[in-house]
Amino acid sequence: MATQLRDIRPTPSLLERAAGAVAACDTFFAAAKASVGAAVTARGVDAEQYAAHGLAWVKVYVESLREMHGWAERLEAQGAFHEREQLILGAAFAEYLARLAGGLPMSQGEVIRPQDLYLDDAAVHAFTSDPHVADLMLTGWTAEAKTRLGQLIEDGDFGNWGLDDESLDMIRDQFRRFSDEVVKPHAHKWHEQDQLIPLEVIEQVAEMGVFGLTVDEAYGGLGMGKVAMCVVTEELSRGYIGVGSLGTRNEIAGELIQLGGTEEQKQYYLPKLASGEILPTAVFTEPNTGSDLASLQTRAVPDGDVWKITGAKTWITHAARADLMTVLVRTNPNEKGYKGLSMMLAEKTRGTDENPFPDAGIDGGEIEVLGYRGMKEYTLSFDGFEVAKDNLLGGVEGQGFKQLMATFEGARIQTAARAVGVAQAALEVGLQYAKDRKQFGQPLFAFPRVHGKLAWMAVEIMIARQLTLYSAREKDAGRRCDLEAGLAKLIGAQVAWSAADNALQIHGGNGYALEYEISRILCDARILNIFEGAAEIQAQVIARRLLG
Repeated sequence: MATQLRDIRPTPSLLERAAGAVAACDTFFAAAKASVGAAVTARGVDAEQYAAHGLAWVKVYVESLREMHGWAERLEAQGAFHEREQLILGAAFAEYLARLAGGLPMSQGEVIRPQDLYLDDAAVHAFTSDPHVADLMLTGWTAEAKTRLGQLIEDGDFGNWGLDDESLDMIRDQFRRFSDEVVKPHAHKWHEQDQLIPLEVIEQVAEMGVFGLTVDEAYGGLGMGKVAMCVVTEELSRGYIGVGSLGTRNEIAGELIQLGGTEEQKQYYLPKLASGEILPTAVFTEPNTGSDLASLQTRAVPDGDVWKITGAKTWITHAARADLMTVLVRTNPNEKGYKGLSMMLAEKTRGTDENPFPDAGIDGGEIEVLGYRGMKEYTLSFDGFEVAKDNLLGGVEGQGFKQLMATFEGARIQTAARAVGVAQAALEVGLQYAKDRKQFGQPLFAFPRVHGKLAWMAVEIMIARQLTLYSAREKDAGRRCDLEAGLAKLIGAQVAWSAADNALQIHGGNGYALEYEISRILCDARILNIFEGAAEIQAQVIARRLLG
């Protein structure tokens, strides 16, 4: 009689299964790219927008899982891959693999399924039958796993970031304390009363080096790079998105000047930006163009020693308080597209509540908004507003669009970090309420659908954080990362909205009351899917990049 041999091969570890699942994801993505690419070649990207954008979102999920596996490997090497982090990794893979196989949300009401990507049954079956994929989908996010992770985050420890850098850990702790002590106690009042962030707070932010964080040391900055920027931005945004966004305008203006300015412009403006002596604002968007910058109409005409700007701009953040505007204008009316655009460094007088725009040739009005109120939004109208002739960025006309595009990687990485901070704020507020609120004789947190929501928030926030940090590392390494930055912004914005919505649900009716912080956080989260490139535009850009 034949002897039946027992399989004595060791069960693959969680990290090994995750690695195998990433490989299966790569195969799945390659198949989707081929099928969508064929459709786009035949009918064009606009006609196949749903499939093309779906491919972009598949890429988001695949790269998210790749970075989560990398995060776990780094923790394992440090001896820090503990039960909490293991549960987070298992949950991330279980849920995202299932979405890839069965349907992933691009937005509320828009779900991309394999058939929408023109994938056949064989490709889907090959993916779901991969042993690593099948095992993780089955075991990674069970009811028991949700309850256990809920128990492990109840004390407010949501998992190791895996920074592996003591200086970054110290920076994180410093800004976390600042947010807790200086920002959070007042943020809701600033929002409710639609107040500008007090200048004293801005001065403290400046003293902590936020405005010069990524400016070269040669020009008075700290030269710390985008990873440090992400850590700082997340912690400040966790306190209040307005404070987390204070550095965004400096990031944009500083990078515009650092990458595209003349040496004289760098020497003059960068130290002032880095110290907070001058506050900048970005003046790009127009009422009828939005993301279509090629149709921009605002004109700048040379007149002796000055340029005279005429036109209208909208959605200009912190405009009244700003001392310096980076204004995208058309200097060559014969060039109707991008080639006729130039960037101006337009100085203005800082306004007051009584007189927000005191200079001749410029006027503006406040746009009342749901959230993101601490710096206020404005429309601006220019009528012969004068800018010094030497303040054409780089000293050469027609470079404005190219100069702006060079900053988009950094701006989108920072927006992703802001989104993670807002999501983290929602998680913390939701957790505290769930622990404090008693129903049916026990805290809300005791109920599985409550602690399960919170546990998933912790998982998806870690996913968005790791993809954001990865894009920042790529930027710091000097590699092109417009794709990675776009992926991070897409998932970060979606996670922020999901976390805020679920945290409000945990609050029940109280969450709908203006007095509760979560009502503000929900309003703040909503903008993240729109600015720095709406989600649909971002998906279009990513799809074009993926499909060549």
